[in-house]
Amino acid sequence: MSTDTPTSRRSFFTNLGRGTAAAVGVGIVVAACSSGNEGSTTSAPALTPTTGAKGLATTTSTRAPQDATTTSTEVPPPVDEMAAVVWERANLGFVSAYVLARAGEAVIIDTGVAGSEGSIGDSLAAISLGWDDVSHVILTHRHNDHQGSLPAVIRLAANAAAYAGAADVPAIDSPRSVTPVGDGDSVFGLKIIHTPGHTPGHIAVLDPVGGLLVAGDSMNGSNGGVIGANPQFSPDMPAANASVKKLAQLTFGTVLFGHGEPIEAGASTLVVALAATL
Repeated sequence: MSTDTPTSRRSFFTNLGRGTAAAVGVGIVVAACSSGNEGSTTSAPALTPTTGAKGLATTTSTRAPQDATTTSTEVPPPVDEMAAVVWERANLGFVSAYVLARAGEAVIIDTGVAGSEGSIGDSLAAISLGWDDVSHVILTHRHNDHQGSLPAVIRLAANAAAYAGAADVPAIDSPRSVTPVGDGDSVFGLKIIHTPGHTPGHIAVLDPVGGLLVAGDSMNGSNGGVIGANPQFSPDMPAANASVKKLAQLTFGTVLFGHGEPIEAGASTLVVALAATL
């Protein structure tokens, strides 16, 4: 929720959906979340596309990350030995959660508002998985439309560990401990990218094999394109814009948003174009 404005998030997104004028006028206004604090940014490694499953570009790192601030939470197999994740969207109305799966194991990224666990369970079932197959739950940030169902999800996914950006962890309600992660960390072979601005601990998540980026609210989808963080709910817009420029250094075919429709082809090209306007 936002403490900065009496405008409700749901009415904001409803008004946004009635036309594109607001997005054009501001340049980066999007459906997003609530307020947070400032954060710093770092650059991310460039990635180069190769051949991917289901038509997605895959990626391999051309250099080691130079800006990692924390130790990796795991040591995954080499990228070329891993399969691309498959993904399923839990469309919760004005916000989305996602299930990413590989080799019969699932990761949930964001949990929506309270009461969203049923829809997330349906998304697991759509790829023939259940709660016992969930090994990780990753929150892109602390806002209630992204962490709202975490207590229920964690209880259902009894084997799962939870993760969030270090600066956001203190504001997250969870029946089990939430592991702080930072730039350059790896969870389930997914790369954590610190993207502050919308909140201080905001993170994006990259599958470097399948060329898939989960952007959270660092960027948003609008009318088939991509726009930046919503200034109404992002208290540090210089950091938010820097985070978009950081993501523009990566190569990915697909981007999944907290708000807005996923882009499943040519996504990084659109992000590069957006970054050039900021």
